[in-house]
Amino acid sequence: MSIFARPHYTSEVTDFINQIKAERPELEQGQQEGRALLWDKQINREQAAQASAAEVPQKPYVYQTDPSVR
Repeated sequence: MSIFARPHYTSEVTDFINQIKAERPELEQGQQEGRALLWDKQINREQAAQASAAEVPQKPYVYQTDPSVR
């Protein structure tokens, strides 16, 4: 056992989150549905490769308006 371990310590934030989850058990299901809505997507790798290949290289300083200055 490490001398730095805190085996029975939980932070106030962890206690708060555990309390909210105990009071509202449907909360976690709602979080998972929200995540699936925005993040858990299937990626078409062929289309992603085509989009990556079609990118135009950006100039080093995009706000430079004088074409004589490089």
